[in-house]
Amino acid sequence: MAFKKITEQPSNYRHLEQMSVGELLRNINAEDQTVPMAVEKALPQIEKLTEAVSDAMLMGGRLFYIGAGTSGRLGIVDASECPPTYGVPYGLVIGIIAGGEKAITSAVEFAEDDKLQGWKDLEAFHVSNKDVVIGIAASGTTPYVIGALEECRKRGIVTGSISCNPDSPVSAAADHPIEVVVGPEFVTGSTRMKSGTAQKLVLNMISTSVMIQLGRVEDNKMVNMQLTNDKLVDRGTRMLMERVKLQDYEKAKALLLLHGSVKKAADSVLS
Repeated sequence: MAFKKITEQPSNYRHLEQMSVGELLRNINAEDQTVPMAVEKALPQIEKLTEAVSDAMLMGGRLFYIGAGTSGRLGIVDASECPPTYGVPYGLVIGIIAGGEKAITSAVEFAEDDKLQGWKDLEAFHVSNKDVVIGIAASGTTPYVIGALEECRKRGIVTGSISCNPDSPVSAAADHPIEVVVGPEFVTGSTRMKSGTAQKLVLNMISTSVMIQLGRVEDNKMVNMQLTNDKLVDRGTRMLMERVKLQDYEKAKALLLLHGSVKKAADSVLS
């Protein structure tokens, strides 16, 4: 059976320009509500990939995301948020986008069509068989991503993929494919909508679960978060007060700032 891009099928809605703002919002919201259900169907696939990432990172490996356009940007967002949220070093989770840094804010013409460049971009980070590479492509057909995963496979590097079409080429190139089939977009082919939302949810699940497995969360708290603004310092202070049963806010704050994280500050008191 020929591969069919469900992500490119006509929208279930017609004459969008004739809808009121209220109608547009209600219809978009109705479509968005179907996304978590599609993600739920993919949970077994997500579990397998997450376990593979956790195993690799517990052995000293890194996690790479690679994609183009919206997919690439979502990977970069997820990667960039791991250090401040969980206190892991920059470079442990790496996001790569077709077209380089310019493509984060602007479209780079035909960057996603270069099947060789994805591997070249990974090589710049000295990717090895200790690492895991996840290709993100809503359509499942992006040459930049497929080429990267195929080269990884030749070298024994564990691969995963996140796409929104069943039985796509990117799934065939991955050891652990994830397919979240969300159906046609509200605006035909606009995969930054439901497909992008699905990818974001999956990325949240993978990185959060991995960071918990790596011991970066205690109970339900981000005890290793970086103290990069007043809001986080306040949150950390209150977390520390609760953890070590300290009533004095200013004392707890001083202790937190001295040690640089809730975990280190708490360990200094409890040890």
